[in-house]
Amino acid sequence: MKPFAETSFLCSLYRQDLFSASADRWFRRWSKPLDVSTLVLFEFRQSIRLHTRLFESNPDAGLSVESATHILRDQQKDLRDGVWLPRAVDWSCVHKTAEELSDKYTWEVGHRFADILHVATALCLDADTFLTFDSRQRRLAESEGMKVPFSDED
Repeated sequence: MKPFAETSFLCSLYRQDLFSASADRWFRRWSKPLDVSTLVLFEFRQSIRLHTRLFESNPDAGLSVESATHILRDQQKDLRDGVWLPRAVDWSCVHKTAEELSDKYTWEVGHRFADILHVATALCLDADTFLTFDSRQRRLAESEGMKVPFSDED
């Protein structure tokens, strides 16, 4: 198995949400460093920072600066400790694959830019398993033959 972790998977590992138990269970069974792209790492950090802005207007929908700082610190420690394996990607492969996925699926199914980019990245890294809780990305990854261990019910 060659898994690729997408942003929603990281978010569920580092902050408590509906999918955290499933993410934790899967992650505890995996004993090796987990591939992640620098794009996913950036999107994860951006999401955590953005949630501090949401907290200002709705504390139930966001994160305090203290919580966000703690999450970002934990994730950086895990990077240093080798939990995550940032993978360099061939961006020309990603862009070409993303264009092909867009042409193949977006007309009929509809996919967001980031969804296509993450799946294209996983494909260019030869992943066979796509770790996401995003239902659109799950469908796209499965359409391309990757396994997704989580369903909409997880």
